[in-house]
Amino acid sequence: MTLSTPLLAAAPLLAGLIGPALLGVPPGRQQADGPGHRAVPHEIVEHVAARTTVEQRRVLDYWTPERMAKALPIDLPDIVTRGEGLLSGLTGRTEVHAAPEVSGRRLTSPGDGVTTGASGEGLAARLWGRDPRRHQAAAERDGESTARRPETNTVGSRWITGGAVARTTGRVFLTVRGADFVCSASTVRSANRDVVVTAGHCVKDGAGGWAANWTFVPGYGTGGAQRYGQYAARRMFVAGPWSRSGDDNYDVGMVALATSGGRHVADVVGTQEIAFNAARGGQAFGFGYPADPPYDGRHLFYCAGRLKADPYAQSRDQGLGCDMTAGSSGGPWMTAFDLGTGKGTITSVSSFKYSDDQRTMYGPYFGDAAKALFDTAQHA
Repeated sequence: MTLSTPLLAAAPLLAGLIGPALLGVPPGRQQADGPGHRAVPHEIVEHVAARTTVEQRRVLDYWTPERMAKALPIDLPDIVTRGEGLLSGLTGRTEVHAAPEVSGRRLTSPGDGVTTGASGEGLAARLWGRDPRRHQAAAERDGESTARRPETNTVGSRWITGGAVARTTGRVFLTVRGADFVCSASTVRSANRDVVVTAGHCVKDGAGGWAANWTFVPGYGTGGAQRYGQYAARRMFVAGPWSRSGDDNYDVGMVALATSGGRHVADVVGTQEIAFNAARGGQAFGFGYPADPPYDGRHLFYCAGRLKADPYAQSRDQGLGCDMTAGSSGGPWMTAFDLGTGKGTITSVSSFKYSDDQRTMYGPYFGDAAKALFDTAQHA
């Protein structure tokens, strides 16, 4: 197994790397949502971001074109960190430990025999090795995509059809521990017309700190990078298990945005539907802005295919054939997706990959905990 590029660009895709199992649940058998599977009470952890107009303007001013351009993927050192958050080894703010030993699919720190992942997985659960041939194939698919209609089975193609998804999906720019990052997110239909859904690790550094300078740019690259405006976060929400231990099963974040030019994001770009406790399996379309080569973060890409269960039983996530790279974290997965209108129902987001399965993306199941997050965010 090799350790290399994460999904969260400008530093790592960071979800689910550290933390103990939930109280009373043996390691590797954590509780999670799902049909017939009730989790612990749905604790919601909130962070107040840019509350005032002055604070929101400061956030928007922070993201100059130069800063946005520099928020690009970097390689991750082959190390595992054990600090208060998941970014410890990348920003130099807390102690970095020696390179780990890998045993099977379980990553352990030398000498202590303790797994560093909330679901029994460590850094290897998030990363995959680079294969130049795979990236070349993806680049060739990108070049051919202009001559093709949308596909119902692809591991990565550029979305050129337009429609609602080209407006509602956008890039997220954020800062954690002094480093600038990029993720993906989508608007969802909500009571306050302000909610976007993304991955938990695109909002909070696991058990570590919250993201700062959090900004959503919908329809990025469509007729200009900021055609639909920029929206600063005013309130952020993650589930308790994510905030305490970076539990992969809860890698979901909901963000209530400030208005832009006095307009709610939903009124400007529209929204997608969102659903919870949906049937597992079936067809799904995953969207995002991958930024690691051969991608450059400037275009919307998608994967499409049948969902499958985690074959390693390390999470209750579902997998989708997908070779999108860093920057696609938090991008929406939709079922009942209409290729003509670009509208669908969001049932998950891009979360992680296993290091020995480079062509499958995993996303958390949206159960009762995700619903509680959404219900709170849409009334924030």
